[in-house]
Amino acid sequence: MLQDISVVICAYTEQRWNELLNAVSSVQRQTLPATDIIVVIDGNASLYRRAKEHLRDTIVIENRFTKGLSGARNSGAAVARGQIIAFLDDDAVACPAWLEELRKCYLDERVVGVGGKLTPLWESTRPRWFPEEFNWVVGCTYRGMASDKTQVRNMIGANMSMRRDIWERVGGFREAFGCDKDSGAKQGAVRWLQHYAGDEETEFCIRVTRQMPDSIWLYNASAVVEHHVSKERMRWGYFVWRCYDEGLGKASLVKLHASRLGLASERAYVFNVLPGGVLRGIIDAVVGGDITGLARAAAIITGLLMAVIGYLVGTVVSRLKYSLAPATVLSIMIGFVCYHLWKWMTVPSTCLKLLSLASVTVWLTLLMHCLK
Repeated sequence: MLQDISVVICAYTEQRWNELLNAVSSVQRQTLPATDIIVVIDGNASLYRRAKEHLRDTIVIENRFTKGLSGARNSGAAVARGQIIAFLDDDAVACPAWLEELRKCYLDERVVGVGGKLTPLWESTRPRWFPEEFNWVVGCTYRGMASDKTQVRNMIGANMSMRRDIWERVGGFREAFGCDKDSGAKQGAVRWLQHYAGDEETEFCIRVTRQMPDSIWLYNASAVVEHHVSKERMRWGYFVWRCYDEGLGKASLVKLHASRLGLASERAYVFNVLPGGVLRGIIDAVVGGDITGLARAAAIITGLLMAVIGYLVGTVVSRLKYSLAPATVLSIMIGFVCYHLWKWMTVPSTCLKLLSLASVTVWLTLLMHCLK
């Protein structure tokens, strides 16, 4: 059995300093000690000096590759000594048996990587409108995910591990997918045309599977990590934007790996999980008297619609290659979609709601026509 596990934690901002300390401390308290704990600082000289000074019994390095999460993870993996490399977010806390539970799954030689359960650690009370089917918005395990000890397509990056030789064999994470947290605010309106949230672990897992068809990515619900959810990520605006951005990311995955692999899990999620979530919300409201059930049902529908819009925009933009005239036309079309969607959500009249929803359908049809 593989014995040695290195843990890589990537950080980029001093605003999460206390969370970083908690993350490192949780790894140091594991029932199975880590071979080494590597903290990678991504593009923040002040945070790097602070981490070097205060983090004991850890290896603190700077990102040596392209700025972003992929480059930072590759930097950490490059200096890791363990046969297994585990990744933990800087705002996450690993439960004491985390590493031990991950290691158990590597008895099968076909297992190339193992991920675990991510439970949300809400900074304040969880919003009652927030559906469990969309916990992925805040980087956590969501309703509809695979059951325990099940083969999955990809891991969630805040709680994942892999064999070191697999990372070396496929060339690490694709750095074009790395999440550069500082770029979003600087891009302004342009960020609505460029994917922001990452997907580097999904792309990595798909690439490994394509090169090694018999390999297994395994989900172990007993390997638990608590993921901090800030108040900012509990807002409706963040929810809508994150769903839209996820659609942009899926468009990039499909461009690289074709729809069969790039959207395989998403199809099952959309057609099997989300309808049940909408129905559950309606039943909670009608039968259980919980009016927020309707809000959860509406959030599921809105989240799906924004993801579809993001996917269409990402596909069109990738084909237009950011040329100015088509991008202008695209922006106008997106504006019409968002306007009519907003009208649908805000106008009191049922007739006007139906008219706005019909307008959204028309504009989405036009966007899809651009893909032909």
